Amino acid sequence: MKVVVVQAAAAAVDVTKFVTASESSSQAKKAAILLKSLTTNALIVGEVGVGKRTLASFILPDALIVDAADFDELLLLLENVENIIITNLDNSPNIQRLMEIIKENSVRVVATAKPSFSHKLIDDFFSIKFNLPPLRERSEDVEELLKLFVSDAKKMFGGGNNFDVSNFKPNLSQNALSLKRQVMINYLLQDVQDSDLIEIIEQYLYDKIGSNSDYRNFLYLYEVPLIKAGLDKFKSQVQVADKLGLNRNTLRKKIAEHKQYIGENI
Repeated sequence: MKVVVVQAAAAAVDVTKFVTASESSSQAKKAAILLKSLTTNALIVGEVGVGKRTLASFILPDALIVDAADFDELLLLLENVENIIITNLDNSPNIQRLMEIIKENSVRVVATAKPSFSHKLIDDFFSIKFNLPPLRERSEDVEELLKLFVSDAKKMFGGGNNFDVSNFKPNLSQNALSLKRQVMINYLLQDVQDSDLIEIIEQYLYDKIGSNSDYRNFLYLYEVPLIKAGLDKFKSQVQVADKLGLNRNTLRKKIAEHKQYIGENI
């Protein structure tokens, strides 16, 4: 059976909120709508947070969702359902046995997996394969997701505060998951007071301190944000050193010391 590879994308939000700003998102929605009326098994691959589970739920809105790692529970369910969504198929301890049970019970499956997932039985079992690109390749979708997540933050935390995204640098390390978390945190912090920051840091440090060198060990919590804010604002190490009252060599030393947080190409 020939595998059809569909380059597509879906937002990792509620299944009713497909973001179709990019071409790949639009293709995903069209393909998903078509699959809703078919009985074809489909595999959705992509990085964490790109919308694999969202797309699967759009195709099979009433299907149970089970992680492949819960093998015994999954095998039991396969004897009692007509449709099922299997997440993280690459975590299954026995792909061959799983495929056999699915075929024996004539269950329609939409599964998700990492991009690197490969198995000799996959191509024959899944006639449709979706490859969901990461958000870093979908700038139009990032803009729309920002609007959605800001709206969610306003509803969740209340207030009519405007959220300035003009200088916002999206964290796409986990695609929509990290982006939403970032928006929520920044929305809360936009009106934060000094006392709030002190309390947050105090709570963070309470269970971590205990050695004789903790003052030095945790000094980066102050130095890193101060240096990063300076670099973002002034765009020049010379100006940052001047504004912070530091020797330029000292600043360069601090940047090198904290390169894992600040970056190496500053």
